[in-house]
Amino acid sequence: MVQMHDLMKDTQQYLDIVASQTRNIKATQWSALETAGRWISEALTHDHWFYTFGTGHSRLLAEEVFHRAGGLARAVPILDPRVYFSAGAEAATAFERQEGAALELLGQYPVEAGDVILIASNSGRNALPIEMALHAQDKGLKVIALVNLAHSKAWPTRHSSGKNLAEIADLVLDNCGVEGDAALEMEGIPGRVAPTSTITGALLVNCILVSTISHMQNAGNHPEIYISSNSNGDDHNTRLADKYRDRIRHL
Repeated sequence: MVQMHDLMKDTQQYLDIVASQTRNIKATQWSALETAGRWISEALTHDHWFYTFGTGHSRLLAEEVFHRAGGLARAVPILDPRVYFSAGAEAATAFERQEGAALELLGQYPVEAGDVILIASNSGRNALPIEMALHAQDKGLKVIALVNLAHSKAWPTRHSSGKNLAEIADLVLDNCGVEGDAALEMEGIPGRVAPTSTITGALLVNCILVSTISHMQNAGNHPEIYISSNSNGDDHNTRLADKYRDRIRHL
């Protein structure tokens, strides 16, 4: 009979991999996290905004900042049905590889010079997030890329510039993942399982938010944040939504 600890060894290995990547993030990304927090703090302090964007599964990281407990009220994801799998996963994959849509997407939001945008793309090679970064820079936004550098360096860009997202961004955060994202080899399985980028990406996004709030408090400012709507946050959150409803199209 197979012992339970044998059945769970792969699960334990996955946990160990995630823990190792988290340690690598702490060891290597501290300066970038501080800079990201400082940039966003400065933007919010001067009445600017923090935007996020992602495609593929990285779209989840764009929404991580938005309208949730502890989230910044002036954080806005750039969303479009074409990047969501609900309209078809293959269609969404094809869409993120195409050039020509980023300016239209960005034009749906009142972005301006002085804002900051975080663009998440595990591979960093697809055309849409790269194009989004270029157009954002043209409009005067600072661009923070959240990528898997190991993967990004291993595969060529799909954008006509010849550059990947990390090569274009003003600041790069590495999720410290492995090439291909899935990190665990299991006997008899033709490819690796257990991706890590959503876990480490969400960790990095929230580290950025904490860094931002710390910078603002250190300067004597107190950012507006949401409180859990499943505790005592409804009235507080409604006031924030009413304040920014004409500016944030997804409220």
